[in-house]
Amino acid sequence: MPDSLAGLVPPRAACDEYPDFVRARAPASSANLGPGFDTLAVALDLYVEVEVEKASRLIVRSVGEGAGMSDDPSHLAARVAIEVAGTDRLAITVRSEVPVGRGLGSSAALAAAAAAAAGAKDPLAVAAYMDGHPDNAAASVVGGLVAAAMVKGAVRVVRLTLDVSLVFVIIVPDLTLSTSKARFALPNEVTRENAAFNLSRLALLIAGLADSRVLLKEATEDRLHQDFRSPLFPAAPNLLSKLSAGGALAVCWSGAGPSLLGICRGADGAKVQQAAKEAMAEADVPGKALLLGPDMHGLIVDRNGSDDFWRDRQPSWSAERQGETDESSGTVPDGGAQLYDFDGGR
Repeated sequence: MPDSLAGLVPPRAACDEYPDFVRARAPASSANLGPGFDTLAVALDLYVEVEVEKASRLIVRSVGEGAGMSDDPSHLAARVAIEVAGTDRLAITVRSEVPVGRGLGSSAALAAAAAAAAGAKDPLAVAAYMDGHPDNAAASVVGGLVAAAMVKGAVRVVRLTLDVSLVFVIIVPDLTLSTSKARFALPNEVTRENAAFNLSRLALLIAGLADSRVLLKEATEDRLHQDFRSPLFPAAPNLLSKLSAGGALAVCWSGAGPSLLGICRGADGAKVQQAAKEAMAEADVPGKALLLGPDMHGLIVDRNGSDDFWRDRQPSWSAERQGETDESSGTVPDGGAQLYDFDGGR
């Protein structure tokens, strides 16, 4: 990870150089997915939108999730936008559907959207720097299922094939868990046996996410982080078991938690969501159970202020671009196999 944002933002001497209005939208994400610790993530159709406009002074407004928590220069969107634009004479508006501190990549999505709206030439690098690791940021910028890593100080992302007939049921408890606290719970060293175990499950998971017909419940097993984090959310093992019993193909923690993820066939999503709600009520865990699809667009930037900018956009996995749906199996592969060597190009 770079030591600073130097070189990641364009030179800007004054706010006059900034366009009148830019907005950007980035999706939430679920990282790790069991064995893919700090490497694998999938973008979800839950969004944060950031608008940046010229202003005589700094104005920060927030709506939705996280609203009012820090509508001042300490807000992550403000810190990113000011650094990128080179001025604090900005009006910044944040609209978010992504729960904060729940393991759904809220900070990475916010940083990516704020960086893009403020004019960063490489919003992924900015978001990865601010988040401290590249997996959530990569999913929010690229969309779909991604593998991400830092290579010689730069973010490298490969978009993997994802069966987009899959949906995701997410248990989001009314409990926040900071990534730093969740990381502190992990051991400093792992055994060769456990490392090999995770590699084997990661291979199964990548194959199963590409084709749900071969997705095994064992594919999300992990020995590097989930069990060590369970004391931070003691209800997690039971809730994961109930997700599985309710029809999820595979289950795991979402990122550092405390949210929990069930990977499901599209036809089973509503049933699994209901099972999640019942399990939460039975365990006396307040919160909500979301039913989400994958987001295949990633980061979108609007410089024209169009009211319907997000509407009717063609998914990157559409039949015209990636091949036809396999109607006999109900699977819809998105193609994948795309390398993103950021500055954002392929």
